[in-house]
Amino acid sequence: MRKTLVSKRLLNVPSSPIRKLVPYANEAKRQGVKIYHLNIGDPDIKTPDVMIDVLKKWTINPIGYGQSQGEPEFLKSLVSYYNRLGYSFINEKNIQVTTGGSEAISMVFFAVCEKGDEIVVFEPFYTNYNSYAAVNQIKLVPVKTEGKTGFHLPSQEEIEKKITKKTKAILICNPSNPTGTVYTKEEMNILVNIAKKYNLFLISDEVYREFIYDGRRHISILNYMKQNPQKMILLDSMSKRYSLCGVRLGMLISLNGEVTSGVLRIGQGRLSSGLVDQQIAAKLTEVPKSYYQAVHKEYQKRRDVLYEGLRKIPGVYLEKPEGAFYTIVKLPVTDSENFCEWLLTKFRHNNTTVMLAPAAGFYATPGLGKNEVRIAYVINTHDLERSIEILAKALVEY
Repeated sequence: MRKTLVSKRLLNVPSSPIRKLVPYANEAKRQGVKIYHLNIGDPDIKTPDVMIDVLKKWTINPIGYGQSQGEPEFLKSLVSYYNRLGYSFINEKNIQVTTGGSEAISMVFFAVCEKGDEIVVFEPFYTNYNSYAAVNQIKLVPVKTEGKTGFHLPSQEEIEKKITKKTKAILICNPSNPTGTVYTKEEMNILVNIAKKYNLFLISDEVYREFIYDGRRHISILNYMKQNPQKMILLDSMSKRYSLCGVRLGMLISLNGEVTSGVLRIGQGRLSSGLVDQQIAAKLTEVPKSYYQAVHKEYQKRRDVLYEGLRKIPGVYLEKPEGAFYTIVKLPVTDSENFCEWLLTKFRHNNTTVMLAPAAGFYATPGLGKNEVRIAYVINTHDLERSIEILAKALVEY
């Protein structure tokens, strides 16, 4: 047998369930098939005009490096944003600008874990946590949540069963990608208590903070950060809030000086995040309140259209998402990955089809999610209705 020429670490990095079917989609498009993309959270909502204007008026030439921690103007705008939310204790020294939220994930894993250490997560969870766990050679220890409870947390006792001597942190996504779950104050209190009891880091990914529906309230880790400043870390991103997915900017926020100085050293090694990107994002303080209100209203409308449409399809089960713009949907199939591939390679309805993300990749426990998909409702309501119609016909034919 030919010996591999690459590292075992590289071979252990999993494929993304969000993107692994892209070659099939590209081939279908090459054949002239229209695909409704429900597989990835890449919103069609317009980026704020004040940010686009930065690009239109850009004159700096050459485009050089930025600061390793982040551009001063962008850091100042971020401080203003968090202060407006009520967290006046956040200042520039607490923030590390990252090249997308993805880099923030990798940085925080590296910052709090040694090789072989463990982080407790709640499955299903954002699949790219798996990728960066593999890169950093740590283990994600899953705590199962149930669709019938809206994927809310199990009891404190059940969570504590997963904690070992190797556990270094608990990681949550709130609101959740992929489930749309919004954790209650009681749930956050449980997590804070566990982290304190076992001297663990509590890491909260809050990329979807603004997208919460039906009058619910977002309980941020920032509400607790001053109580335990050394052990709480916030991960954030510009991508979804302002439809800036292609502007690769995230944030890692901590009151722990060892954490922030350490991740800055990593940042110095990769020099800087994009200069143009940060100048665009620095305009966040000039985005009018009406923009957020309109975007929130649109996503809630899309959520309602998707939920009401899917629940009418025989054999389909889902809970109503509470936030973000994703949901996990149980389908009447035995292997959702095969079904998703079939949608792209074999099924056509008036030369159209839909692209979904198989949910097994959002779990760490083998066998879970085999009959589920993640759906991102990031297309307009007309296209969502059309997608639901196509999916219903596909399930009958499959």
